[in-house]
Amino acid sequence: MAQKIRIIGVPMDLGQSRRGVDMGPSALRVAGLLTRLKQLGHQVDDIGNVAVKQPEEQPYGEKRAKYLNEIAETCRGLAEMTERTLEEGFLPLVLGGDHSLAIGSFSGVSNFFRKQQKKIGYLWLDAHGDMNTPDSSPSGNVHGMPLAALMGYGAPELVDLLGYHPKVEARNVALVGVRDLDGKERRLIKDSGVHAYTMRHIDERGMREVMSEALRAVTDDVDGVAVSLDMDFVDPTDAPGVGTPVRGGVTYREGHLAMEMIADSKAMVSLEVVEINPVIDMHNQTALLGVEMLLSGLGKKIL
Repeated sequence: MAQKIRIIGVPMDLGQSRRGVDMGPSALRVAGLLTRLKQLGHQVDDIGNVAVKQPEEQPYGEKRAKYLNEIAETCRGLAEMTERTLEEGFLPLVLGGDHSLAIGSFSGVSNFFRKQQKKIGYLWLDAHGDMNTPDSSPSGNVHGMPLAALMGYGAPELVDLLGYHPKVEARNVALVGVRDLDGKERRLIKDSGVHAYTMRHIDERGMREVMSEALRAVTDDVDGVAVSLDMDFVDPTDAPGVGTPVRGGVTYREGHLAMEMIADSKAMVSLEVVEINPVIDMHNQTALLGVEMLLSGLGKKIL
């Protein structure tokens, strides 16, 4: 079904120690995203990139949460932009950038539905849990903290964005594809009540069954689902150009099946793709795959 889609680029790599993911939005555009979306029949409005401070321009501040204030500032602006996008009848399609931007994009989506006394679920496709806090993170990189912050754990600058928390209830959050967790983060995931599906679940039960269960969890008693796709969800053989690659990820076809099932659910209200790093990619392979997967999530079918 044709939709009105607004593309928002967020060229941020403040949350990440390996530079390069700030070029992700450009890589996706170069890979033909706009043209391909229009070929599917969607109405597309690309409003360009939000302004983001460069890491070289300022000290990183507190080492347990580097560039915290700059990230919070960017996320506040992004939250207002995604909320306005929904108010104007568009589906927000956010191009990252590192995963810390999700604090902004999801806060805006959450607030839009909150004002209508509605709730939404959150589907997080990622090799990592992204549920560290400044107290648990071994690196202090905020791109490992966004899901925790959205659920109410971590630095107040992130947790209290837009003046309320949590942005989503744990029972309506599903993590899929997880295979690399830190020790304290593992405990928070278990204690929080999120639905977490590791690569072992996918190995044993198959992507179709895992995604069916995850979608049931995130759509239970809500009015829509936000989807966050970290390209390291896919195995590095197919997606080498990512911020934090981890072997043993989902295959090319499993990735497409996950996105096709999201489209079939007709529940998605916002979508983002993050952590594409052209600096370590090969011939823009990861961005090209990212575009393909976004298309599958937005209704492209084989037949």
